[in-house]
Amino acid sequence: MEFVKCLGHPEEFYNLLRFQMGGRRKVIPKMDQDSLSSSLRTCYKYLNQTSRSFAAVIQALDGEMRHAVCIFYLVLRALDTLEDDMTISVEKKVPLLHNFHSYLYEPDWRFTESKEKDRQVLEDFPTYCHYVAGLVGIGLSRLFSASELEDPLVGEDLERANSMGLFLQKTNIIRDYLEDQREGREFWPQEVWSKYVKKLSDFAKPENIDSAVQCLNELITNTLHHIPDVITYLSRLRNQSVFNFCAIPQVMAIATLAACYNNQQVFKGVVKIRKGQAVTLMMDATNMPAVKAIIYQYMEEIYHRIPNSDPSSGKTRQIISTIRTQNLPNCQLISRSHYSPIYLSFVMLLAALSWQYLSTLSQVTEDYVQTGEH
Repeated sequence: MEFVKCLGHPEEFYNLLRFQMGGRRKVIPKMDQDSLSSSLRTCYKYLNQTSRSFAAVIQALDGEMRHAVCIFYLVLRALDTLEDDMTISVEKKVPLLHNFHSYLYEPDWRFTESKEKDRQVLEDFPTYCHYVAGLVGIGLSRLFSASELEDPLVGEDLERANSMGLFLQKTNIIRDYLEDQREGREFWPQEVWSKYVKKLSDFAKPENIDSAVQCLNELITNTLHHIPDVITYLSRLRNQSVFNFCAIPQVMAIATLAACYNNQQVFKGVVKIRKGQAVTLMMDATNMPAVKAIIYQYMEEIYHRIPNSDPSSGKTRQIISTIRTQNLPNCQLISRSHYSPIYLSFVMLLAALSWQYLSTLSQVTEDYVQTGEH
């Protein structure tokens, strides 16, 4: 399936093949699980169960920093899960949140009273995003500075650290509209969607699709305002593993926003970037010039799809123009699309056969190992 998706994007197929044949380890080195204590192995087990994408970039961090960030992420994820549970009454939830830090030292503490999610309208969108994501960005930035892997300014500039978290959180909320609706959650800000419909769920109705897309574009335009801060923040990083950890999720989010912009599919199904696209971003986003080129590429993609009739079109063009002023290169990443069709077809055929061979060899090896174990 991924091969078919990559037919129109040969450079992505090339990068998928490179990734499978060892490129992954250059971006995300394999961690030695055998050297970990039993408790740390448990932490990484839960980390991989909780978020495969963040687990990968966390495990690529240098030295003790990866353990600190792993535990930091798990604690905040547990806290966030408790805060997001709409079935817990405020009277019970507030004391739980206030005392949560003390439960971390009680190995036998469990919370098992969660029930099905009830629908609840989020009334304070900016504050919510700050507490569930902005503070994560601030906390991580302070860790980076305290470890001396990064300059003190990285941990001191709270505004830009906050923007790093907000950009990711807002992108996820925008993309997950339909999934959240089906599970009884509502995270889109009421002060925005109420200008278009009476209930947020009305966007899923076919007759409201035009209003839905206009609201979507307004939210994406609002989220783009964090990109200047993201560029400034990433420009200050000097440790390669920290840079990869911060840059990869940001460029993934930028690509996701470009895929969602003016896209009716957000209200009908799932909008995801292609696997080959994701792998290409992971392998390319390892230095600031490449990150700027990626940002330029997706900003241009959005800019050329802005409908003149969209109520937010002027603001969208304005923020993209502002982003362009941050020394973005007027070029795209290196592409192999200029190769001749015959040569490109030959290379893709050879790559496809190689991929099939490697997949078959991997399966045979796995079967052999399993047979030996039995």
